[in-house]
Amino acid sequence: MHADNLRRGALLMLASGLLFSAMGALVKHMSAHLPNEMVVFFRSAMGLLALLPWVLHRGVGHLKTKNLRGHLWRGLAGVAAMYCYFYAIAHLPLAEAVLLNYSTPLFVPFIAAAWLGEKISRKLWAAILTGFVGIVLILKPGLDLFTPVSLIGVASGLFAALAMVSIRRLTHTEPTLRIVFYFSLVCTAVSAVPLAWRWQTPDPALWTLLILMGALASLAQLLLTRAYSHAPAAQVGPFTYATVVFAAAIGWMFWGEIPDLLSFGGTALVCLAGIMTIRFAGQRLLPEARLAK
Repeated sequence: MHADNLRRGALLMLASGLLFSAMGALVKHMSAHLPNEMVVFFRSAMGLLALLPWVLHRGVGHLKTKNLRGHLWRGLAGVAAMYCYFYAIAHLPLAEAVLLNYSTPLFVPFIAAAWLGEKISRKLWAAILTGFVGIVLILKPGLDLFTPVSLIGVASGLFAALAMVSIRRLTHTEPTLRIVFYFSLVCTAVSAVPLAWRWQTPDPALWTLLILMGALASLAQLLLTRAYSHAPAAQVGPFTYATVVFAAAIGWMFWGEIPDLLSFGGTALVCLAGIMTIRFAGQRLLPEARLAK
């Protein structure tokens, strides 16, 4: 256990956000050359390979579980979130896709209330409504009237929230390594199926980027988990929204993406709402939520 150190936790969270946004940029680049199904598979497979040293160190017996159904549901929700998120990254400005995925905290209270019987306070309701106003501004009703791509971006946040609540249930009986391993295993197995008809041999240069994508995602997750070990979620969690800022900077530098006023206002509201939600219910928000990435 680490003594609380908000400064260290914040720095680790910022570093994690930078790596997650860089991973998103790689996904966007590779989506122009490879089908979405292949990008999701390689992200999952590389994550699984990165876990093998820890699994071998702990021993295969550590993976025995009596809750395979719970792991399956968590994995299916996670891989669905990944498919939607990567598709949104390929077709939306990078910052916008990242932000819609980071709407996860807005959906968690509803799922937790229906599934776990948790209460939604008035303050939490205010935060949630603020966030959904922001999402509506980003989706621009009346301009492109909720395009399917934007709705898929929102769906990525919804599926990630479902995965997050599944994690909350699993942690009652399952250790973190087991949860992460089965998540990676399910995602890899499920995402391998479409390769039977969507496989496309990557160019040599893309192999390097695919490996780098997996490495960035694994390192970002490690830094994120370390950040939560240094400070309470309600204090360090809001720094996750720096990922949106990093993504906006990368999108501007490499693709010339500049948000319009509606998107900028919606982004501000969603970030504010996410921070409020994490603070009001942050003690229950787990770092493993970002494993849906």
